[in-house]
Amino acid sequence: MNIYVSNLSFNVQDEDLKGFFEEYGEVSSAKVITDKFTGRSRGFGFVEMSDDAAAQKAIQELDGATVEGRAIKVSEAKPREQRPNNGGGGGPRRNFGGGGGGNRW
Repeated sequence: MNIYVSNLSFNVQDEDLKGFFEEYGEVSSAKVITDKFTGRSRGFGFVEMSDDAAAQKAIQELDGATVEGRAIKVSEAKPREQRPNNGGGGGPRRNFGGGGGGNRW
């Protein structure tokens, strides 16, 4: 089961997140999501547990728990929404001239 954990302190690392859940069962992976430009935590992460019953127990007991002075939120992760990939930028392309090699016929 994939578990979503939010309202994490910016000091929490992957290993810390894994440690919170290991007491409930085997953790396949634990990842704190970071900003791709700064590398700083975004305050949420995901934990994967192979045993659904253990995962449910962890969700029930850890949701609302205080970690580093913050009440974390823990829930089953929902599948990512598919976003349309329209290439961005939008609008028609127009050529307004300019640029040229100085050719004068």
